[in-house]
Amino acid sequence: MLLAWPLVVELLLLGAGAGFLAGLLGVGGGMVLVPFITLLLTLKGFPSDLIVKVAIATSLATICFTSLSSVRAHHARGAVRWDIVRRLAPGIVLGSLLGAQVAKALPSALLAGLFALFVGFSATQMLRGGKPTPARQLPPAPGLFGVGGVIGAVSALVGAGGAFMSVPFMTWCNVPIHNAVATSAALGVPIALAGTAGYIAAGWNLHGLPPGTLGFLYLPALLVVSTASVMTAPLGARTAHALDVQQLRRVFALLLYAISGYMFWRALQG
Repeated sequence: MLLAWPLVVELLLLGAGAGFLAGLLGVGGGMVLVPFITLLLTLKGFPSDLIVKVAIATSLATICFTSLSSVRAHHARGAVRWDIVRRLAPGIVLGSLLGAQVAKALPSALLAGLFALFVGFSATQMLRGGKPTPARQLPPAPGLFGVGGVIGAVSALVGAGGAFMSVPFMTWCNVPIHNAVATSAALGVPIALAGTAGYIAAGWNLHGLPPGTLGFLYLPALLVVSTASVMTAPLGARTAHALDVQQLRRVFALLLYAISGYMFWRALQG
């Protein structure tokens, strides 16, 4: 299914912005992609009861590419805590697969409301910026498996790479924020792969989906957004390492508040 040129241009700009933010904040771009893809699909006339689910699935698939591009740049600077990735990833995969199945059964307005609620809470936690207890450390492997399961499930429900939970969690456990952002970018890969697979399965053979979809995944938007995002993610990663901790916290929090407000409005519209 071919896209009209104006929509292609809009998706390219969206992908470029999402890729930059993925590298800058470790967010995988999903926090930006879901509301804007929701808006674009609304204007395109997609079925209203499917729009948010299609936007979430497409966002997750895009994160597969964006996170890989972002994490390469962070890894080159030695910022990724791979020991944390290995302990969180199993729970994340399981939680993402389950979260996609739950999302299928929820009304789109409720999904939008959950998105707004979790993003707003995460913004508040990040902006407060209270210093964690000096002795606080990451929990042992079983605890990290459970945390990963929660991050994966919620990320699949709202179509994000998990940074809105994993970055505050890691900084709360005394992981430096630059390492937390870089590690979150790496965690976006298993979240996106498992979540995308779950949404494809959940929407398989579902009647009423427009041409160009695979399950809930909208393939034309995936192709265009991913092409742009992988090119700008490394630039965002370089910018992140040039900012100080407080600047990074404020940028992250203000972005999340803006997105939360839009999705809350979307939820009220039904």
